[in-house]
Amino acid sequence: VNPFSEDGKMSELDNILAHNRQFVESGEYEKYFTDKYPERGLAVLSCMDARIIGLLPDALGLKNGDAKLIKNAGALVTHPWGSVMRSLLVAVFELKVREIMVIAHHDCGMQGLNAEEFLGRVRESRIPEDRIETLRYAGVDLDGWLTGFDNVEDSVRHTVELIRRHPLMPRHIAVHGLVIHPVTGKLTLVVDGSVSDGMDLSEGMETS
Repeated sequence: VNPFSEDGKMSELDNILAHNRQFVESGEYEKYFTDKYPERGLAVLSCMDARIIGLLPDALGLKNGDAKLIKNAGALVTHPWGSVMRSLLVAVFELKVREIMVIAHHDCGMQGLNAEEFLGRVRESRIPEDRIETLRYAGVDLDGWLTGFDNVEDSVRHTVELIRRHPLMPRHIAVHGLVIHPVTGKLTLVVDGSVSDGMDLSEGMETS
């Protein structure tokens, strides 16, 4: 097997496997010892954006073992029976989570995502047109599925509402909504889930 890419450089897989061998052999893993239950009883749904991989936990003061982290494009719950909602319910009922935070961010790739432009890039990658049409004929709403949001705070409110109103989500679980700045890490509070019954829909109240 050739470990090098076409330009003569090692692939990212090989880089990662090489680092992992060193990581295990040196015992670096020992400082991460914890168990499966989050120390702070917290689950965080955030975006998969590369800029907040390390920024978000540091900005929140989270260390390994403190929280359950769930990531996807846009920090969205788009379906009440999808994998994100299932993960949140597992976190609550199996892993002792007491609070949920939905944390989106400014300058998100899902903001303004256009389905037609997206499908144009799919076609450019030589995905056959008949595959796209087969999905449409099968009733898949590709336009809706591949369309992003217009306003990040409205998107956070919508996701918080879907989580809170899910028929299997206990009412005592606090569901908060925030937006993080992807450069400074500054948080803006959108929904305070500790407010009893009924959502706080305050307009972009910034944390001090």
